Amino acid sequence: MGADHTRPAPSTPPGVRRILVATVVPLFVVTVIAALVLWPRDTPERDTGGDVPRYHGTVTRVVTEPCPPTPESPEGSPGAAEGPCGTVTVKVEQGPDAGQQVQTPVPTGPGAPTVAVGDEVVLVELTDPSDPTVSSYNIAEHQRGEPLVWLVALFAAAIVAFGRLRGLAALAGLAASFAILLTFVVPGISAGGSPLLIAITGSALIMFVVLYLTHGITAQTSVAVLGTLGSLVLTGVLGSLATAAAHLTGFGSEEATTLSMYQRDVDLHGLLLAGIIIGSLGVLDDVTVTQAATVTELAHANPGLSRLQLYRAATRVGRAHIASTVNTIVLAYAGASLPLLLLLTADSRPVGQILTSEFLAQEIVRSAVATLGLIAAVPLTTGLAALVTTAGRAPDADPAHGADPTPKPRPAVDRDAALEALSAPRHGDPSTPAPARWPNPERSTDTAW
Repeated sequence: MGADHTRPAPSTPPGVRRILVATVVPLFVVTVIAALVLWPRDTPERDTGGDVPRYHGTVTRVVTEPCPPTPESPEGSPGAAEGPCGTVTVKVEQGPDAGQQVQTPVPTGPGAPTVAVGDEVVLVELTDPSDPTVSSYNIAEHQRGEPLVWLVALFAAAIVAFGRLRGLAALAGLAASFAILLTFVVPGISAGGSPLLIAITGSALIMFVVLYLTHGITAQTSVAVLGTLGSLVLTGVLGSLATAAAHLTGFGSEEATTLSMYQRDVDLHGLLLAGIIIGSLGVLDDVTVTQAATVTELAHANPGLSRLQLYRAATRVGRAHIASTVNTIVLAYAGASLPLLLLLTADSRPVGQILTSEFLAQEIVRSAVATLGLIAAVPLTTGLAALVTTAGRAPDADPAHGADPTPKPRPAVDRDAALEALSAPRHGDPSTPAPARWPNPERSTDTAW
């Protein structure tokens, strides 16, 4: 019989649990204090003076017609206006004209919605600048509330059906993440706070809430928390160094430039760093939780593994995980920046100039820094997990101290001598050889057969 694998791995000793509590609790307290200090108190009021009224409506009729001719083109040939042309009748469901039928032009232009009878749309009310009493309606877009609600309901039902209580906890963690982002991170940056400090504090707060809520308050979760927090700090430091070395200003996207026009107090360079940290958090906690769980499961499967053996085995799993996750990070950024990549194909500049331009350089820095932080999370978390899992072992029970956990082979016995001993008659003569003795792995001592 082989080695006994039914023994449970030793539980975390009380001394190690106290060390984890003494480490994690102060970090959590510091995070909460930092969040209270950085919490936005003077959020700027939104200027709603330029907002156009928007109301829901339902399309009841669509009439298309040939577009009217336009003035002669520079070449002298008349042309028609870009279509489609016609009118759309919409029943207004909100606002001062609720219940009435209004006519709007057929939506045209880039990104214009294509409407049909029965479509639920969003109307915008336009007022004539010369006569405020005269107004008209245009179709802005389709209503998307109902399909989104059904999609979110399906998403939640699938998670709960598969994950059960763990899935329900994951949904609660997701809700907590959005709550922290929308009530602390975004308003804090909008109020002119340091994006880097707010992002690190907000990410740490999300990490504490989500990991403990989803995976429970255990030593394994605490190891994942410490690994994630250490990797986040390293990601922030690497991001600061990389953006400074590349002289990135944060104006590498149209959204950032537009934001600077509306909110001049926002630090776009810090906002770039904040995006790197928050974007890395979702992948980091996946890796750290996996590594902590891998070490724990390996220790349960084979309690005889030494600390070094646990680390090496779990690191091999981490390498495979990293290899696939790095591709995930790059593809995620590429998918989000697909219009940018398409724009590059139309750029006539040399490739070297395109790659070093700010709008592409910041994407390279974002991917590289996130990957470096991710790679650092594997040895950090795996080492912490191996220390915690093997803590409290007796020195002679750890192969690292000289004991050999492998099962001892049966002693070699001469076959002919054994058969002769077994077949020899025994009549109480002390000189008669006794039967051969074999080690019985099912018993604590060897007994004669």
